[in-house]
Amino acid sequence: MRHLTSLLEVTAEEIGEILDLASSLKTAAVGGDRPSRLGGRVLTQIFEKPSLRTRASFDAAMAQLGGSSQFFSADDAGLGGRESVEDVARVISGYSDVLVLRTFSQQTIERFAELSSCPVINALSDDRHPCQALTDLLTIRETFGDLAARRLVFVGDGNNVAKSLAIACGRVGLSMTLSAPDGYEFDNEFLELLAVAVPDADLVVETDPMAAVAEADVIYTDVWASMGQESEKSERESAFAGHQVNARLMAAAPETCRFMHDLPARRGLEVTDEVIDGPQSVVFTQAENRMHLAKGLLLWLLGE
Repeated sequence: MRHLTSLLEVTAEEIGEILDLASSLKTAAVGGDRPSRLGGRVLTQIFEKPSLRTRASFDAAMAQLGGSSQFFSADDAGLGGRESVEDVARVISGYSDVLVLRTFSQQTIERFAELSSCPVINALSDDRHPCQALTDLLTIRETFGDLAARRLVFVGDGNNVAKSLAIACGRVGLSMTLSAPDGYEFDNEFLELLAVAVPDADLVVETDPMAAVAEADVIYTDVWASMGQESEKSERESAFAGHQVNARLMAAAPETCRFMHDLPARRGLEVTDEVIDGPQSVVFTQAENRMHLAKGLLLWLLGE
């Protein structure tokens, strides 16, 4: 039985399998073909954090594949203290064919995977966001036709999204540059982990965003203060003021460069309207691809 708790446990070949499945399912869906390959199957989502795209994309994915889904908040599921993680994992997996978890702690997801009788998917933790990174690879491949010899420049915080992208890029041979203010780069623990797990990763750290994007195929950003960091909002806005993705920054990149954001966006902070709504933006294709990636991932995990 396979799980997706992070991309550290997935090979380049397996990533390719998931992306190929997602691409073929998207092509079929656009043509009106939605085969019920998961008829009778049940997906259960348990979220400690709020969500729009993640919850909706997995619900839609399961529905299009002919299955059903159910949703529980952390309190509904008893993770707020009414029950132990171990008891919830054993009980709820007995009612489900796949579990999708969105939690603060990565350890909660890993503990579920240890005890669950069905596949577990990490739909975001404070440390990892593998589904988003896979969606991003799908979008980049769809946009450029391949992933080889491309460079993704992440302008912003070295957060869970950036870390999962670093792992994903390293796995498939996509170069990545992180442009973050001093003190907001990847921590040493993650860099050591990446060096061991993905030794061939081409990762560059460049504090100056104008220099960082000079050879970018993709400029990617995320919110400066993630969920749980609200108390740091003012401090982070000041620190990241020079790392806004705006028309001036996009002009410093090649004309063929595309803009990506995992959403929700704080318009006027990390990105301006003219960029996210502009001709180089593939943000809303990227958002739609969350559903297509979810479909491919579900079939891959369930062996269908």
